[in-house]
Amino acid sequence: MTAVSLEHTTVPADTGEVTLLIARRVEPGYEAAFERWAGGILESAAAFPGHLGYGLFRSSGGDAPWFLVHRFRDAEACRIWQESPERAAWFADCEGHHHTEVARRKLTGMETWFAKPGSTRPAPPRWKMAISATLAIYPISLLGGWFLVPRLTALPLALSSAVVACVFNVLMTYVSMPAVSRLLRGWLSR
Repeated sequence: MTAVSLEHTTVPADTGEVTLLIARRVEPGYEAAFERWAGGILESAAAFPGHLGYGLFRSSGGDAPWFLVHRFRDAEACRIWQESPERAAWFADCEGHHHTEVARRKLTGMETWFAKPGSTRPAPPRWKMAISATLAIYPISLLGGWFLVPRLTALPLALSSAVVACVFNVLMTYVSMPAVSRLLRGWLSR
């Protein structure tokens, strides 16, 4: 069996990306005005360097909030948007839209794997996230070293490492981390 070095493999915790999750409660009858305002502020943020994407999630009904999501390359890009005159102008022009912020979370690195959708609960301590990530990556590393790596020996090292990194990242993001965070949810939130 050939060992694979993950020393230079980038995982979400290493990238420095920042995700802002903002919950806003909208008074009944003002949803269309809020949606126009939210669309405008999201589009304005998207024009800023380092902004990676956004989303607007409608309320599930009743008193449930709407969610605005921004992703930034790093904390500095996030700070520049938060302190910008453009953002301030959007908030100066939101009177009469009848919406208020009810929660805000800034997620970085692995915290995004542990955030329960729609929740504003703080992320677990980093040591718990590290243990969970280790439990998630161990079976992938074991199976990858056993099944995948031997089949890539004919490829150049750079290409085989890229394949391994891609497979590991996809399995961590969509299979292993969601399963581990779901299984350990009680322990993680204590």
